Amino acid sequence: MMFSPVHRFRDIERKPEYLHPEKCIPPPRLGSLGTMWFIRDGCGIACAVITWLLVVYADFVVLFVMLIPSRNYIYSVINGIVFNILAFLALASHFRAMLTDPGAVPKGNATKEFIESLQLKPGQVVYKCPKCCSIKPDRAHHCSVCKRCIRKMDHHCPWVNNCVGENNQKYFVLFTMYIALISLHALIMVGFHFLYCFEEDWTECSSFTPPTTVILLILLCFEALLFLIFTSVMFGTQVHSICTDETGIEQLKKEERRWAKKTKWMNMKAVFGHPFSLAWLSPFATPDQGKADPYQYVV
Repeated sequence: MMFSPVHRFRDIERKPEYLHPEKCIPPPRLGSLGTMWFIRDGCGIACAVITWLLVVYADFVVLFVMLIPSRNYIYSVINGIVFNILAFLALASHFRAMLTDPGAVPKGNATKEFIESLQLKPGQVVYKCPKCCSIKPDRAHHCSVCKRCIRKMDHHCPWVNNCVGENNQKYFVLFTMYIALISLHALIMVGFHFLYCFEEDWTECSSFTPPTTVILLILLCFEALLFLIFTSVMFGTQVHSICTDETGIEQLKKEERRWAKKTKWMNMKAVFGHPFSLAWLSPFATPDQGKADPYQYVV
């Protein structure tokens, strides 16, 4: 059987002489790693804080500019409850997406002992990441911000200060969905409130002065419209990526599919959990994670 230059190169990659396992420092013990995942990136932290502040600002305008001064008690109560529940779910999803390990490969595991434990057979190939000195599983990519290889990495999102990968994609999808919903809800309420203020006296429709009320509503309208467009596009992109079982990086690099093709419904269940239930919409429900495949490092 004839091998192409690519196959010859990959065959060389599995040899200890190429992997240089002696240059890798063994990863620390699990007990010293802690249980909390948090990326110390200045830009990401700033974006995450801005995200929370924008949601708080929207909630402030909705409550104290539009709903509380309203004379319609039922309208205020219903919309206040709905908006705050969606805002709470959005922030909870953001929190989980930010503090959940997206699927990081153990750093520095390209040691001689680990390579030998894989018990490679002829024709099996392993790949070493030269940046974090780890043996990369299939479909893993290195993130320069997280400084780790991430399984099924879709992209690094500064707004959640984390990579979107195998373990936290559900929370990122929920975050984009709930932000889009509260943005749409806020836009609808701003429209009704402007009509209400035009029909009534501006001094009666808000606790603030008319100029202040207009400025607050315009800022909220601009914020809601911007985030509605952005998060709706991200939500649709993520759902399409899940259904096709192809990450954003794989689509961008046009990587050849080497994994089994599954139905769209099976792909959705793999991300959100088995079986379908209301837990799919909850950022507090952790989706079922299958056991690691012992052969995921080889192809």
